[in-house]
Amino acid sequence: MENKRHKEHHFTSSDTVKDIVIGMSDGLTVPFALAAGLSGVVDGTSIVVTAGIAEIAAGSIAMGLGGYLAARSEEEHYTNERKREQQETQYRLADEEQEIIDIFSSYEISPTDSRPVVEALKKNPEIMVNFMMKFELGLEQPNPQRAVKSASTIATSYALGGMIPLLPYILLSKGHIALLWSVTVTIIALFIFGYMKGHFLGTKPWYSALQTTFIGGAAAGVAYYMAKLLS
Repeated sequence: MENKRHKEHHFTSSDTVKDIVIGMSDGLTVPFALAAGLSGVVDGTSIVVTAGIAEIAAGSIAMGLGGYLAARSEEEHYTNERKREQQETQYRLADEEQEIIDIFSSYEISPTDSRPVVEALKKNPEIMVNFMMKFELGLEQPNPQRAVKSASTIATSYALGGMIPLLPYILLSKGHIALLWSVTVTIIALFIFGYMKGHFLGTKPWYSALQTTFIGGAAAGVAYYMAKLLS
């Protein structure tokens, strides 16, 4: 009988997807709410377009910088924790051995059975440190290019998402007509985006689609009626 090798298929780009979700969700929602709010007090589209482009530029920079700093903090945290583990492996080896045994005990593996693994890890201190980083601290080594990639992905996603509600105001001259088109295309975009987000992140796609659409629509509605109320 032919023995076919089992192949597992896992989604391995979760960091990139998370960055896209962060940028796109804010990009669709914030400029949409801004455009809707301004539409409540002005009938033309030039002010909405100017304010919208300025907001998208500022938002992209701010969101991208936030993503960069978050990734850098993650990298620095990993580096500091690794240095601490290296020192503990060098100066407190007995404690580290016991921690490894405790880790295996949490999987119901006895100290007798785990002892050979401990002895094997001791032969290579760096491998031992890698083991402790992953199984004791739950930390994976960050990609050194993660910070720049995260910043560019979030900023680009924000800008692309922000242009969707703004596009009708660019193409049309009457504010109330542009608002109707902006609401229509943005609600559709929010629904599709929410569905895709749920699909890739392993949550319920339809629930994610409805939730994303509701939040974006509610934000725009509040902005519109607040502008009307204050005008």
